[in-house]
Amino acid sequence: MITVTVDAGICGFVSTIRAESDDGQTVRVSIDSKCESVAALGPELAACDAYSIAFAKYGASPVYQAADRHFKHGACPVPATVVKAVEAAANLALPKDVIMNIVKQ
Repeated sequence: MITVTVDAGICGFVSTIRAESDDGQTVRVSIDSKCESVAALGPELAACDAYSIAFAKYGASPVYQAADRHFKHGACPVPATVVKAVEAAANLALPKDVIMNIVKQ
């Protein structure tokens, strides 16, 4: 099982994404978040095809399509986090932290 925790930033919401696959293609995803928009992704992505997520363009990705239906803020990092978790769970990518530092100068 892959577990990814993401602090989305100024909104203050921390989300936990869990992804697990037995066959390297079908991935079970669960999302725990106090953000209503993020939480709404969970049921839509509960069982998904890793290939359709990992190799899709943004507009064709089930993750980004679901985010488009539920999210109000396009800069939310959670959809990318879900994609990364699915890739790692299906062994399509190695698990590696993603770091985003924002500095105003």
